Amino acid sequence: MTLSIGGEQAMQAWERDLMWASADLLCQHGHDFYEVGLGLGLSALRIARNPATRSHTVLELFDEVEELFRARHPELPGNLTIERGDFFQRIAELPSESIDGMFFDPALDMEVWKDADLWARTMPEVVRVLRPGGVFIPFFSTKPELRWQYLPHFRTIRVHRHAYTAYDTTEYTYGTSGDAYIQCFQKD
Repeated sequence: MTLSIGGEQAMQAWERDLMWASADLLCQHGHDFYEVGLGLGLSALRIARNPATRSHTVLELFDEVEELFRARHPELPGNLTIERGDFFQRIAELPSESIDGMFFDPALDMEVWKDADLWARTMPEVVRVLRPGGVFIPFFSTKPELRWQYLPHFRTIRVHRHAYTAYDTTEYTYGTSGDAYIQCFQKD
C-alpha cells in the first residue's frame, strides 16, 4: 500500500517494521507522546497500544490522510487523539514540558526542509515542550547522516541501525534496500 499526498509518494506499507521500531523506542521514554504526521497510522497505533502509553496525540495537516486512516481503523484506542493543524503553528501553543516524546514524520515540501530560519525557530519550541529526559525521534533515514535541522538543539543523540527492503517502485529512499537509521535526540 502506498499513501500519496499531492501526487507524490509519502509513505508505504513496507515501512511498518521501521515505524514500529521508532514507536517502541519512543515508548521507552515515558507515558505521554505527540506525533506529527499520521501517514498510514502504523506508528500511531503502535504507540497508543503500548502498555506504557497514557496519552498519544497525533497532529495531521491533510484531510485525505485522516479520512483514509479512519476508514481503515474505525475503532481507535481510547488514549489516541487525532488533531488537525499545521505543526509550525501548533508547536508554539503546546505547554512547556508537557510530553515525554515526539515522533516526527510529516509530509513537508523540500523548501521547508531547507529553510534554516524556520528550523532555528521551531526546534527550540520542540525542546521546550519535552520533559527532561524526553526524546525527539524523526522518521528514519536511509543515509547515515545526522539531520542538521535537529543537531544543534540536543547534546545526546543515539542512532539505531535497521535493515530495510523497500518496494521496487519506492521513490523516496536512497536505494530499495540496505540500512535505515533511526535517530533519537534526547533532552538533557
